[in-house]
Amino acid sequence: MTWDEYATAWSKLHGGFDPRAAPGVVRGWVLAAYKIGSWLGGKRVSPLAVTIAGVMLCLAVPLAALGGRAGLAIGALLVLLAAMADGLDGAVAVVSGRVSRAGFLYDSVADRVGELAWLAAFWIAGAPGPLVVAAGAASWLHEYVRARAAAGGMTEIGAVTVGERPTRVSIAFSGLVFAVLGVPMVVFAAGWLLMQLIGFGQLILVARRALR
Repeated sequence: MTWDEYATAWSKLHGGFDPRAAPGVVRGWVLAAYKIGSWLGGKRVSPLAVTIAGVMLCLAVPLAALGGRAGLAIGALLVLLAAMADGLDGAVAVVSGRVSRAGFLYDSVADRVGELAWLAAFWIAGAPGPLVVAAGAASWLHEYVRARAAAGGMTEIGAVTVGERPTRVSIAFSGLVFAVLGVPMVVFAAGWLLMQLIGFGQLILVARRALR
């Protein structure tokens, strides 16, 4: 599969968003996923195997956080690796012709489980439990609204909000890194919650217009 063919297929799976016209960082990330995914597909690695690997990396983050500052640094690295796996399972599915509705479901569930693991690491690192629970609930609400809007007839992605998955990855990584430097984890847990609430508001407005 060529890059153009991959980009076209990727666009259809992401609400018509064309990575070839995206900003350099986004385009570069999708291109890198295409190249690595092509290599993994050539080695007959399945998309599900990549998804499972990503979940295992996420589940290791709170375990690493138990190790103090050194463990938090390791946890930050695990978050980055898990984020890479999250992008690669879809790439493998596209280049190997294994895109399926079941795979989409597995990937979505894996994302939510992974985010719970990252927030658990926040709690271990000192963030208040109620704040961590609220941040996780807000993330799930954000995704629930999009899923229900799609089920109700919203055919496109709707809106790329400030609370999307890349934002959660960035906050999880940054929180663990700065926790090593002594910054209170409550700051990042609060930031996670705030971004999700703003994103929820953005998504509600777009979904309301789309479903009128």
